[in-house]
Amino acid sequence: MKSPVHRCRDVEHGRGQVGNGAGLSCLQSEQHIPIPKDVITSYSASAMWFIRDACGIVCAIITWLLVFYAEFVVLFVLLVPSKSLTYSIVNGTLFNSLAFLALASHLRAMCTDPGAVPKGNATKEYIESLQLKPGQVVYKCPKCSSIKPDRAHHCSVCKRCIRKMDHHCPWVNNCVGENNQKYFVLFTMYIALVSLHALVMVVFHFLNCFEEDWTLCSSFSPPVTVILLILLCFEGLLFLIFTSVMFGTQVHSICTDETGIERLKGETGQWEKVPCWEAMQKAFGGPFSLTWCSPFAGLSCKNSPVEHVSVPQGEIIEEDVIEIPLT
Repeated sequence: MKSPVHRCRDVEHGRGQVGNGAGLSCLQSEQHIPIPKDVITSYSASAMWFIRDACGIVCAIITWLLVFYAEFVVLFVLLVPSKSLTYSIVNGTLFNSLAFLALASHLRAMCTDPGAVPKGNATKEYIESLQLKPGQVVYKCPKCSSIKPDRAHHCSVCKRCIRKMDHHCPWVNNCVGENNQKYFVLFTMYIALVSLHALVMVVFHFLNCFEEDWTLCSSFSPPVTVILLILLCFEGLLFLIFTSVMFGTQVHSICTDETGIERLKGETGQWEKVPCWEAMQKAFGGPFSLTWCSPFAGLSCKNSPVEHVSVPQGEIIEEDVIEIPLT
């Protein structure tokens, strides 16, 4: 397949005009006909996804350890010594439910393919198999040699192009993209709620034990109890502020139909945006229901065969911008 090809600089840093020998210039973004995501797909959602990044793995482990620390302090300092059995059961059930949903959301966000584009598919044979329309333009990522669908960006940590990539979060050791943004939103929401609940319980504990014998208010000595509660307060405040901001930022990105990296690169306004409620339904997997708050929605225990994308073999095309010929 021969096509008029225009050589461009790295498309991740801009698609400027670079003339070739015939005086032709690279097509501007307004002339770019987007390739539907269904044409250039990612791997099956049922396939296991895990990024082997040392920093991300350490951050993910720290996240789980901090949740377990809060669990330890809440149970053995705040609830078990409590004189009210009802208070302990109600708050223990609520706190453990929120913590469980937070960790489940974290696991889904970390182990879900965020929308990765198959690597090394920028071949003449693969482009021919797409059966694109004449005049359509496709872009090749110079870093992972993949044909990039519209609104996809390359992640230097995942070493892949990710559809609707918002950012790479080391705390979930994964990119936040088209397929796992819901789980990241749920993770930030549940962590904010569990942090707020822990802070409220600490305040009640101080108020109830302020005029009483501290040895009767905790299973530990007063100095150890105070240190544990201060550390829990510090952790709760820090995570409450951080995750609340992230939750609001993610909801705003969904409602405005623009990702964080698109705002950073000034790429807003280059596509037809969908209304806020429609974007929320698309991100959370359908009409509003309780499944919006469940990290287990869409999770199947069936051992269905993994459908990998078949990429025709061939030599990687060198050019970064390829225009489908009109004839």
